[in-house]
Amino acid sequence: MKIVFLKDIPRVGKKYEVKEVADGYGRHLVAQKLAEPATKEVLARIQGRMATDATLKKVHTELLMKNLEALGGTTITLKGKANEKGHLFASIHKEEVLAELKRSTHLDMHPDYVILDRPLKELGTYQIPVVIEKNRVTFTVIIEKTG
Repeated sequence: MKIVFLKDIPRVGKKYEVKEVADGYGRHLVAQKLAEPATKEVLARIQGRMATDATLKKVHTELLMKNLEALGGTTITLKGKANEKGHLFASIHKEEVLAELKRSTHLDMHPDYVILDRPLKELGTYQIPVVIEKNRVTFTVIIEKTG
């Protein structure tokens, strides 16, 4: 069965990708609204969505470029439960960092721009780089122990 993915599915397919999958798995993905059968009408509609998404991303990138300098030197603080050695019980992921960044600076940034190789697992101060096209700035994340 040929399907078009509507969302990213790890190790299976990316959003708007057309892929051949087993019939049962394809029906499951369609039922979960994660994919649609790849008909001519659906492919035409997906092409339109891809163009719209690309335009929105371009506009969003241009706005971020203007606000990029304001981001440099910004410091955000996150709190987490940790043991005596400073290891967090729950890792802090890129999405949590972006949510706090949006809350404190009102900058809504796409996760692809933030370079965080692995989740943060210890208390401390981290320099997180943001790369938009050829421009690069860093902001500081401080992770503190909760109560």
